[in-house]
Amino acid sequence: MPFFKRLLLSVILIFPFLAKADLYPLNKNIDIQHYAFHISLSDSSDMIFGDAYITILFKKSGLKSFRLDLINRNTDLVAKGMMVDGIEIEQNKLSYTHQNDELIISLPQPVIEGKTMTFRINYHGIPRDGLRIGPTKYGDRSFFCENWPNRARHWLPTYDHPSDKATLEFIIKAPNHYKVISNGLLLEESALDKNMKLTHWKQSVPVSCWLFVLGVAEFAVQYVDQFNGKSIETWVYAKNREDGFYDFKEPTKKVLAFYSDYVGPFAYEKLANIQCASVSGGMETSSAIFYAENLVNGKRDERTRNVVIHEIAHQWFGNAVTESTWDDVWLSEGFATFFTLLFIENEYGKDEYVKGLLRAKKTVVDLAAKMPDHSIVSPRTAENESVTTGLTYQKGAWVLHMLRNIVGETKFKKGIRSYYARYFNANATTADFRREMERASGLDLRSFFQQWLYQPAHPVLNIQWRYDATTKKLILEVEQAQSGDIIFNSPVEFACYRKGVVQPKLLSFTLKEKKQTISLFVGGAIDYLEFDPSHLLLCEFKLQRINQEAK
Repeated sequence: MPFFKRLLLSVILIFPFLAKADLYPLNKNIDIQHYAFHISLSDSSDMIFGDAYITILFKKSGLKSFRLDLINRNTDLVAKGMMVDGIEIEQNKLSYTHQNDELIISLPQPVIEGKTMTFRINYHGIPRDGLRIGPTKYGDRSFFCENWPNRARHWLPTYDHPSDKATLEFIIKAPNHYKVISNGLLLEESALDKNMKLTHWKQSVPVSCWLFVLGVAEFAVQYVDQFNGKSIETWVYAKNREDGFYDFKEPTKKVLAFYSDYVGPFAYEKLANIQCASVSGGMETSSAIFYAENLVNGKRDERTRNVVIHEIAHQWFGNAVTESTWDDVWLSEGFATFFTLLFIENEYGKDEYVKGLLRAKKTVVDLAAKMPDHSIVSPRTAENESVTTGLTYQKGAWVLHMLRNIVGETKFKKGIRSYYARYFNANATTADFRREMERASGLDLRSFFQQWLYQPAHPVLNIQWRYDATTKKLILEVEQAQSGDIIFNSPVEFACYRKGVVQPKLLSFTLKEKKQTISLFVGGAIDYLEFDPSHLLLCEFKLQRINQEAK
């Protein structure tokens, strides 16, 4: 490897934050404060007609233009995409260009820092993606969005990146046989004539635009309960009414209560569980969560239950505290996966928590073999690639599980609460999370974060052991056999079962080198060893007894 590349690699390993390279054209000189989307839908066509009112705070003087994301209409026979019909401010028309899926809006004059302006964008088109218009499993027409991770731009003019958070409202005109669900609180539902209805939802809590939600279908609606004065609701297809009401009644309120106590306050104005045709599992859209239509089966089974817990966990992690870039998407998915397990442990017991951990471990081992170079935190962008893999979820959850063990339950909870409070309704990075956990624990966690998050792989251990009867010691020969030059530094626990002794003796050592010999006094002959009995280390291992006890 050339010297310059070795030097660059060393710098990245020591300062991993330097490796981030989100390709989205970030503009830190503007901050979108609020979106109001007026959208007309119909049964006669998939064409949507929109007026977007976008309020922007300008953070730098002298800007002459700014950009938004909006997918252009294509030129094939289907002709999907959006066409802009006009842009104005205070009824004054503005010049703009709409090319290469970018909307560049010229300002009437250079702005002054601190100026807030509201722009009206009039547009129409057939969404190519982002808003799914089509039948439910029953064949009924419906409209459901799917904005994650960067698909809002297919039907909404937005700053389509997690770093920008804004409040929002949807004012929807649709045929009156539909019900409309969206973020926040319902402000109005009015008949416009015998055929059309207007529905107005508004969320006053800022979120990234991939969390904007719109569902339009023939829903049955149940107002299930309240949590701290906020409505808990179920929205399912009218033809699935009984099954859906049954499935979603539990465990929503218990989950809200647990996370509010453990992490911090629930951010949003309501919590609605919604059956939809646009997602394959769940989508954590803020205050109004989408679930795959086939999850509703009237059985209240474990899969549906766990998806509900996971998506509600996202209301705290991913929604209220949002990753600054997709480099840190584990702050959303890894956290939601771990906190699903944490609720399961609290509600259903330790054994169920361990079952979830072991399933996650199997996923990590299987995927790591297929993606040996994949790091949880690394440069990635939704513009060019998928921003998650199964490792993001399952290895991310294991990192938090191991961190909880290292710092202890009390300090872990303190760090989580501090992290949530500091970045509530804002954005955070992995480095931000590490600093909060260091403050809470008093530990230097840089090495832990570096080896588990910023580099690929996990420990693969070949362990040979024998008992020395002369010294009454256990001798371990340990080799770290994972590929490459990666060496893990981590505590390892095992149980030593001695002949004639009922209770095993818990022992530990620390991984430090590629190969190491450990000698531990045990005081008597050994029947067998159990490696990592409490499931505290994410690793693969082979444990082999060698020769007979030395005489």
